[in-house]
Order: sequence, then C-alpha cells, then structure tokens
Amino acid sequence: MKVHADLAALRRTKWYEYAIRFLFGGIITAITGMIAKKFGPEVGGLFLAFPAIFPATATLLEKHEKQKKQRKGLNGTKRGRLAAGVDAAGAAMGAGGLLIFALIVWKLLPGRSGSIVPAATLAWVVVAISIWAVEEKIRRLQRKHAAAKAIHRTQTQ
Repeated sequence: MKVHADLAALRRTKWYEYAIRFLFGGIITAITGMIAKKFGPEVGGLFLAFPAIFPATATLLEKHEKQKKQRKGLNGTKRGRLAAGVDAAGAAMGAGGLLIFALIVWKLLPGRSGSIVPAATLAWVVVAISIWAVEEKIRRLQRKHAAAKAIHRTQTQ
C-alpha cells in the first residue's frame, strides 16, 4: 500500500463527523487529566500517547469505505474493516514514535533549554518511519515467500 494524502476527503467529511472526533478527543483528554490528577503527571502522560481521536476516526473510516463499496453494489464490510485496520496500524506506528518523544522529553528536558523538543520531535518522526519501513520489509518478504511457496507447489503437482 502506498502512503498518500487524500485532501478531497476533507470536503467529503460531514460537519457532524468532525464534531464526533472533537467529542471523542475531548472525552479521552478529560479522562487523561483525571488519571494525571489521581496518579501523577508521569502516569497521565503515558495516556496522552493514546491518539485521542483514533476511535472516532477508525469508526468513520470504516463507515466511509463500506459506503463507497455499497454505492458500487458491493458489500463493503470487509473493505471497511481492512481500512480501519490499516489506520490502526499507522496509529500504532505513530504511537511508537510518540513513546520515544515522551521518553526523551521526560529524561532530558528538566533543567535544559527548549531545544530538546525539536530533537525529540525528530526522533518521533525517525522512529515512526523506521517502524513503517521494517513492517513494509517484513510484508514484502512474506509476499515473496508466499509466491515462492505457490510456485513450488505447482511445480511438484
């Protein structure tokens, strides 16, 4: 799958879908604040790594993909779930980078200048892209292995 941005999707998104995302994000942020108040900022900060609007985004993405297939007369359930799963994988990769960002800021920022934040941001990007690249390499190897297995199977029959 190629990584790309679909800016036309911004026009296709309804106002209430943005409201749902905003509501989910607000609720998750409020819960994180309560956790931080009860258990301290270190624990609360861990929960900030959760992509606050992810649940709403995944749900809406699944719905949109399903509707696209249904407009073509097909059942889009499988496609919608697959799209939401791909989005979840991307969110996990970004969260891995965010974990590194948080660790760098937590360990290096106290007593230092704000130049740590840009370095931590760069580390976030590098880690997230590296996770994606490793995942992509694994997928290519799996496809190559499956193709070789299929060729071997047809040759031995």
